Amino acid sequence: MKLFLPSDYRATLAPETMEQAIEQLKVLFPAELSEQLGLRRVTAPLFVLSGTGINDNLNGVERPVSFKVKDMGDAKAEVVHSLAKWKRMKLAAYKISPGYGIYTDMNAIRADEELDNIHSLYVDQWDWERTITPADKNLAFLKAIVEKIYAALKSVEAHVYKLYPHITPSLPDKITFVHSEDLLKAYPALSPRERETEAARRHGAIFVIGIGGKLANGEKHDGRAPDYDDWSTPTDAGHKGLNGDMVLWNGVLQSAFEISSMGVRVDKEALVRQLDLEGCPERKDLLFHRLLLEDRIPLSIGGGIGQSRLCMFLLRCAHIGETQSSLWSDEMIDTCKQNNIFLK
Repeated sequence: MKLFLPSDYRATLAPETMEQAIEQLKVLFPAELSEQLGLRRVTAPLFVLSGTGINDNLNGVERPVSFKVKDMGDAKAEVVHSLAKWKRMKLAAYKISPGYGIYTDMNAIRADEELDNIHSLYVDQWDWERTITPADKNLAFLKAIVEKIYAALKSVEAHVYKLYPHITPSLPDKITFVHSEDLLKAYPALSPRERETEAARRHGAIFVIGIGGKLANGEKHDGRAPDYDDWSTPTDAGHKGLNGDMVLWNGVLQSAFEISSMGVRVDKEALVRQLDLEGCPERKDLLFHRLLLEDRIPLSIGGGIGQSRLCMFLLRCAHIGETQSSLWSDEMIDTCKQNNIFLK
């Protein structure tokens, strides 16, 4: 069991007040995000048909939860891992112009997740996607979008302080951009997670660019599916990638805290290149991939922002189980209880 137990921990809010705060945050943040990025809400599926390529395979090893649909000839359906590909298809279906997009409440089950303070079997995110033009496929545009999302986060943090003055803001005024290759150079003896922790401790909030491709040491900073984010396009000074993770310094857990994964999505060239790099060119024959290769899906940028994680961070919780209901081992429940962490 992986678990970090802060010393002398006490929840910042009573249970009934915590529930009210979570409800408020789940209204406030998507409203701020929509305002910043020009998004409108749509309804999302909990599951999709298997074999279409619509479901994300994340790092390529996670098993989707699946079941047979009796009324469809036992066709196999899968609970979504995320909605990166589905959202791009909706941009096309709704004919959404560049500069505008959609967001949705994404709920998923990730049965292979290793449970700890920030990982749960249940995933709830605000998934968003915005149509872009070919001219937007650059690092400056990616950074501008990241700064808009960070502005939404800062605004909601300030609102929490107004409601609960004992929860003081901790985010820096600006987010710091750093490439995964530069993190490797700065901390060659550390693991990717440890590099993020050192950078987040120093800056307070960072956006790690270029996640999915191999670095100079032949290893990846972290895994990323080859068919949604563009992690292989050259940018500058030997760097690659138009994607990344927003990582905050979590004072309660004394560690890096990923709040969002996002990026410019693959175009035709990046899709083919990354499928080849990952040894799965056969995926080009799947429905989503055919639509993209046939120019029937627009270019886009998008990502996911963890709902329970955002609530956990802003309300200074020590465990994601304080902001969502999920399954936990008896050992984890008992250990947390002994340390004043009460899981839902």
